[in-house]
Amino acid sequence: MDLEEKLRILGAAARFDVTCSTRNSRMLEEAVGKGGFSFPGIYRTWSEDGKCLPVLKILLSNRCVYDCAYCVNRASAHRPRASFTPSEVAEVTMEYCRRGLVRGLFLSSAVWVSPDHTMEKLVLAARELRLGRGFRGYIHLKVIPGASPELVREAAIYADRLSVNIELPTEISLRRLAPDKRREDILSPMGEIRRQEEAHRESGVPSGTRHGFAFLRAGQTTQLIIGATPENDLEILRLAEGLYRDYGLRRVYYSAFFPVSEDPRLPALREPPLLREHRLYQADWLIRRYGFRVEELLGGERPHLEKELDPKSAWALRNPAFFPVEVNRAGYEELIRVPGIGPRSARRIISARRLHSLDLHSLSRLGVVVSRARWFITCNGRYFLKRDPDPDDLRRELESGGHGGERGEATGQTALFDAGEYASASGTWGGSLSGEATGPRKEGLTASEYLRSVAGGEF
Repeated sequence: MDLEEKLRILGAAARFDVTCSTRNSRMLEEAVGKGGFSFPGIYRTWSEDGKCLPVLKILLSNRCVYDCAYCVNRASAHRPRASFTPSEVAEVTMEYCRRGLVRGLFLSSAVWVSPDHTMEKLVLAARELRLGRGFRGYIHLKVIPGASPELVREAAIYADRLSVNIELPTEISLRRLAPDKRREDILSPMGEIRRQEEAHRESGVPSGTRHGFAFLRAGQTTQLIIGATPENDLEILRLAEGLYRDYGLRRVYYSAFFPVSEDPRLPALREPPLLREHRLYQADWLIRRYGFRVEELLGGERPHLEKELDPKSAWALRNPAFFPVEVNRAGYEELIRVPGIGPRSARRIISARRLHSLDLHSLSRLGVVVSRARWFITCNGRYFLKRDPDPDDLRRELESGGHGGERGEATGQTALFDAGEYASASGTWGGSLSGEATGPRKEGLTASEYLRSVAGGEF
């Protein structure tokens, strides 16, 4: 099999891993043509500071010894199989970089022969790039669950980011859908990465480097599949909160499940739960960036996030005693709990009010989404409304994006977290308010049909 054919197969197989942070903004426009990918494996990802980073996202191999029910590369699936050598990975990456197509590599793999065999090949590819080819671009390596600590430590030398996919929220679900995997094999590499990060911080090595390379400057991440198992949003977010606390993860990525093969263990879904994925990203953002606790967003009587309302607005409606917030006196922690005010606009408010008093017009210039915030704030003691709003009317306003009843687009939804910072935190197929996929797809196809066509390699 020639290199071009391997690239086509393994570039297509890698697109289901969403541990690259992608926006919904026509990610595939430049890659998808009338007949297929001109350059297979190219994806655009965005860093948390909003910078675009085109990367080559490929699998080392899609030959797998495991038979996970939800996976397109499962051992029993009838698919074209291919494997790169480490040198071929380095060659393809450098060629794409020379052409100016990418600035980094995301390298994952199916479990080929054994976890250690696969992890060794991944490390060899990264080593070849760094030491053999002098590559200084971004490298994200997938750590194979069950790999030895020595290989995990070596991977940390060459990679900017490592990720270990936990995939399913509970051990019960893991045993049911992925019986070859063990939870401890997933958590053990996470713990090893955390120990390496802590040891590096304590070493005092200048400029964040080790062996001449930036040491895990992007930290570690993981991915959860949403909708393949019965766990509720409360269980999922508690798990994410624990992973952030115990393992120092930078991000937990949520991937809406859609079936790519028939299996009686899997739920029969007409459409992937894209809106649920979107709400989980919003709640995750509140936990990581806004200081919310899971218990403030969900509880025993509310185990699921609302479909019609984003979690920040839902919290605001349940806590009327917290409002109104006086924008000319409130602290940062109070301001960012107001719908329509995010971290960036809260910092701007605090800076601007040192010079002059703020009103609704000045708030708009500072990036506040006034159409949403106006219901929850006062300016110099003056409330926007002449009377308290009816709770049902206020809910309808917030569900519509604060624009008088018309249902908002996805961009309106993200604006309440500051568009420049929240953007769309969800994966490739992040959901809009209507629950439709916002990524481009062929005319006449539903979201599920499009995703299945991708799974079958149609593009």
